[in-house]
Amino acid sequence: MNSREEILTLWQAQEADVRSRLAPPGVATLAQLKELSGIEFLQHIWEGKLPSLHIGETMEFIPLEGEPGRVVFQGTPGRKHYNSLGSVHGGYFCTLLDSALGCAVHTMLPKGIGYTTLELKVNLLRALTEKTGPVRAIGKVIQVGKQVGVAEANIVDVDGKIYPHATTTCLIFPLP
Repeated sequence: MNSREEILTLWQAQEADVRSRLAPPGVATLAQLKELSGIEFLQHIWEGKLPSLHIGETMEFIPLEGEPGRVVFQGTPGRKHYNSLGSVHGGYFCTLLDSALGCAVHTMLPKGIGYTTLELKVNLLRALTEKTGPVRAIGKVIQVGKQVGVAEANIVDVDGKIYPHATTTCLIFPLP
């Protein structure tokens, strides 16, 4: 079993590696969305062939890795993400989770098919603070059909402690 320090070092190295390949933030074109399957689209982001996420830059998290049905985002919450009560705002939790959940569903979609979040349910189990260190939102598909996709995610720290748990329902549709 790896120690906390070894896991932390591994997480930081993996994040630095991915960040070194990411393109500047931007928005993909509809044509780019239509010509790639969901997993291909995300791989293009990881490889720097498509723009990275504006929201990731704003909230300081990145899409770290993925495969069909599973996506991992990583970020390190800090004081700039705090609410007035002295802990990380629920919006940080929700944004990180919505990204991991939606992208997990996206990995299962063929070319020409898009999605949007219809419902997001989040259970905030414990507070995040600047002392927590890096966290990962791990999104996993439960079911993807022709019109609806369902996924679940947790945000965990290097010790494997769960902070929130979330589920989503996504609407699936042909891109115009």
